[in-house]
Amino acid sequence: MSVRIGELLETLGERLALRLVAGDAGLERTIEVPRVQQPGLALAGYLPQLHPDRMQVLGNSEVGFLETLEPAVARVRVESVVGSGVACFVVTNGMPVPRELAEAAGPCGVAVLASTMRTADFIRQVTTWLEARLAPETTMHADLVEVGGLGILILGRSGIGKSEAALDLVSRGHRLVADDAVIVRRISPNVLRGRAATLLTHHMEIRGLGVIDVEALFGTLATLDEEQVDLVVELIDWSDDADRLGLVDSTYMLLEVALPLVRIPVVPGRSMAMLIETAARDRLLRSRGRHSAADFAARIDRAALGERRGQPGE
Repeated sequence: MSVRIGELLETLGERLALRLVAGDAGLERTIEVPRVQQPGLALAGYLPQLHPDRMQVLGNSEVGFLETLEPAVARVRVESVVGSGVACFVVTNGMPVPRELAEAAGPCGVAVLASTMRTADFIRQVTTWLEARLAPETTMHADLVEVGGLGILILGRSGIGKSEAALDLVSRGHRLVADDAVIVRRISPNVLRGRAATLLTHHMEIRGLGVIDVEALFGTLATLDEEQVDLVVELIDWSDDADRLGLVDSTYMLLEVALPLVRIPVVPGRSMAMLIETAARDRLLRSRGRHSAADFAARIDRAALGERRGQPGE
């Protein structure tokens, strides 16, 4: 994913007090990584330090350093940085844009922006925005609900009952985030968040009923706009080979994040909502160090060991 410099200026121009100073052709350049850089060492001549795919922010130190150089030297240093393929330049603190920078950036098609914000504040806000905008994402054919404070992604083949299970959970006091199409985004190395597509927000498709508005039917507290994904529940067709003890922890890889996975066989008469609710409660217990299946197996082992030693089991 990438962000055009022009999009950044249009979206954050007012919030970050940004304006274009030179290099309007550079508005078509893109940023592909959320981190920004202050090119102090590069302006001092150490170009290996430069990351050419990033936004370059010049604060008081960088601008002040250029002012100490002879004009010819400053021009050479600036041209070497401009020509390295950087995404754009931003001069902060309301400082005048160095003439050498404005003159070199235009011909190279690199945008030079200026902001009245303090350097630290600007970097913090633009980095936060870029991280959200450039976060990897995917769309899942699934449902996302919040149960007991956990975000649960419900997977399964078409027609197996994902939407019905989610609706049943809502009727039991839990909250719907998305039905049918869940947009999942990785906001940090180990954290995923999911939301509904804009046109589907707060709506569900239930076979036999059609499209329903969950917020209108159950109230505003029955829905959430976004939720972290903590657990994956996969509804599968009934099989006699299904796990009956729960001793083996399964995971589901999504956007390079390993999520705990529970597979629940579906058969007429089973309450999927109750089972998903129980899976959420069990996951919360495990997060606090209590593993019911492992504790039960340990008691059985102790009882068997006691019997072999001629002692009564527990």
